[in-house]
Amino acid sequence: MTTTHGSAKWQGGIKDGKGAISTKSGALADYPYGFASRFEGKPGSNPEELIGAAHAACFTMALSLILGEAKLSAEHMETKADVTLEKVADGFAITAVHLTLSAKIPGADNAVFQELAGKAKAGCPISKLLNTKITLDASLQG
Repeated sequence: MTTTHGSAKWQGGIKDGKGAISTKSGALADYPYGFASRFEGKPGSNPEELIGAAHAACFTMALSLILGEAKLSAEHMETKADVTLEKVADGFAITAVHLTLSAKIPGADNAVFQELAGKAKAGCPISKLLNTKITLDASLQG
């Protein structure tokens, strides 16, 4: 269907080095990343927050499609994806992603909403890509 790209540059060692992330669309253009932004909370981006943004976007779009198939349309949906990076025996791994969704969907009852959100969690392409535990808290606003 489609192929796109992101890219990264790096110079220096792991702790003193500097990197820059770019996307084909230009949404990110040489945006800084490095050890300090990844592990020490310093300014800049990191791969995990980019995965979180991608997963939140993918899940929310997938849910929009599934809602449409059920003859429902969201007035508002907001998803946050918390991506957990942990030290494991052979280095580091993303050990979990927790999706938190808040949505206002006229005409939807909570049981149907939970079922459809679960389908979106399992079916979105980023969920399928990630080899980790994915959990979801979905709340329907009145």
